[in-house]
Amino acid sequence: MTKIIELTNLQKAFSSQIVLNHIDLAVTKGEIIGLIGPSGAGKSTMIKTMLGMEKADGGSALILKTTMPNREILNKIGYMAQSDALYDSLTGIENLNFFGKMKGVSKSLLPTQIEHVAKVVELDNHLNKLVSGYSGGMKRRLSLAIALLGNPELLILDEPTVGIDPSLRRKIWKELTSIKNEGRTIFITTHVMDEAELTNKVALLLHGNIIAFDTPSNLKNQFHVNTIEEVFLKAEGEKI
Repeated sequence: MTKIIELTNLQKAFSSQIVLNHIDLAVTKGEIIGLIGPSGAGKSTMIKTMLGMEKADGGSALILKTTMPNREILNKIGYMAQSDALYDSLTGIENLNFFGKMKGVSKSLLPTQIEHVAKVVELDNHLNKLVSGYSGGMKRRLSLAIALLGNPELLILDEPTVGIDPSLRRKIWKELTSIKNEGRTIFITTHVMDEAELTNKVALLLHGNIIAFDTPSNLKNQFHVNTIEEVFLKAEGEKI
């Protein structure tokens, strides 16, 4: 099977704090992989290191068989960071047009794609408003819409549904499932354990290590619990 993400012996530390401790992880084409772990476990650092935004202290990270950063494959990746990187002085649609062009979406296809992603995140009635007037949740939705532009081969989403209500979250996950069914790949971090149940596999990052990586059903059997939330709690040492 085609490996979309390959992490081998990946290491990262800040001063004396080890954040990534010899991480090995492989993500294959057409999967949704959920990365979970407590706040401060290093989930965002793991993403930034494999994308080349942070320099690894050891090991290797390949994205689409390429060491990052690499401009040639950036258009194949849709990345949504934990913090929004938007132009507040522009409207929603101006942001979408700008980033769509940056991602190489053709002029003829861009309006249709913007219409689609705006509907997915329910911003279609707010596109002409300045982003400076958006709420935090609306900014998250716009960031997700931007990541979806260009039908990227790989989506890397860092807590994309923070501040989003449950009904819209369900709609977004329906879209993510459709993307997976098209043979594209999604790597997503989340604190919403119900979302982790919807992935093909869950990786649990704790104390710098991937202590578990398997399907949700297998993890629940392994930890003798009924939910991924209970897997999470039991792995942290909580009594269930």
